[in-house]
Amino acid sequence: MRRTMRVVSMLLAGALAFVGVKAGAQQEIIFGISAKPGSLQQLTAAEFTRRANERLAGRAEVKLFDSAQIGKDKELMQKLKLGTVHIALPSSIMSSVADEFGLFDMPFLVQDRAHLGRIEEALFWSDIAPAAEAKGYEVLAVWENGVRHITNNARPIMTPADLDGVKLRTPKSKWRVIMFKSWGANPTPMAFSEVFVALQTGVIDGQENPYTNIWSAKFAEVQKYLSVTGHVYSPAYPTAGKAAFEKLPADVREVLRSTAREMAEWARVEGAAADDDLKSKLAGAGMEVNVADRAAFVEASRPIYEQFASEVPAGKALIDRALSLSN
Repeated sequence: MRRTMRVVSMLLAGALAFVGVKAGAQQEIIFGISAKPGSLQQLTAAEFTRRANERLAGRAEVKLFDSAQIGKDKELMQKLKLGTVHIALPSSIMSSVADEFGLFDMPFLVQDRAHLGRIEEALFWSDIAPAAEAKGYEVLAVWENGVRHITNNARPIMTPADLDGVKLRTPKSKWRVIMFKSWGANPTPMAFSEVFVALQTGVIDGQENPYTNIWSAKFAEVQKYLSVTGHVYSPAYPTAGKAAFEKLPADVREVLRSTAREMAEWARVEGAAADDDLKSKLAGAGMEVNVADRAAFVEASRPIYEQFASEVPAGKALIDRALSLSN
């Protein structure tokens, strides 16, 4: 009996010593993203990490893992819930978390970066972010993924008819799939990290992304045509798992929130500055560039708006309010 008590005492002492070490250790904030180095999302995440660590001043440290090193977007969203990752940077996949985020998948809805800023201020935090919170996530800010365009190896895309039969990678977004189906393409949801090889081997014909992602992922090496459509302006959302985030010290949470919000304007300025340069670089890398017929795509998009308005609670109100902020 005495021996048993001694063993228990030793185990308890060891456990307490372990807890003491952990309690005194610096808190690591794991930030996982799927974007590659050089993309706007990665550059924004890196600048956020630098600024946050400077302000945390040793109380905690943000550690950034890019290029899907610790998981693709879907896996990262699961890890946020588990608390094994503290922050991720989902973009289009958020419409799979909550339908309200599909507003940003409505083609040609966001006119420019200033318009996105007005949408964020007027309705994002009041009407869209709470939908993610109800699913166990906390959105910290609205950053930029960028204005999306189409690349492929079949033909230049001038009108929706040119997409007929084109096997096109999309993010895992219900509304992006609906969009391209309605335009005649064969949309194929796929993780971004898998796209280069799929294009290289001919598993898919093309994809759609902002210039920054097309360039950083080296798609010019495996794609012939770049069609400037500007069909969607997609935000990116630095996001935490709500339960795990609330376990962080209050002062650490405040630094992460305030720094994330501060980075929103930085991302939009950097994104705007880079667009023309990246387009020229892609042309210089051998891609054939054409400007699509915007009016033809806008006309073909009306049924998508109607479906969103009918399927998503308050969908019509969200569309109407967002469009009212365009001027």
